[in-house]
Amino acid sequence: MKKNLRYVAIAFVIFYLLSSPTDAAGVVNNAFDELGNAGNQLAAFVNALGK
Repeated sequence: MKKNLRYVAIAFVIFYLLSSPTDAAGVVNNAFDELGNAGNQLAAFVNALGK
């Protein structure tokens, strides 16, 4: 069951990328922006602990 869900999820991602590449690129860019923001916030937190 888990294996089938994995294949369905992969097929959906491939379909999404092929059917709407501009929107998919936007999603990826937003995800990387959010990861960068999370990293910056974590760095600020760690720096504040050291003061």
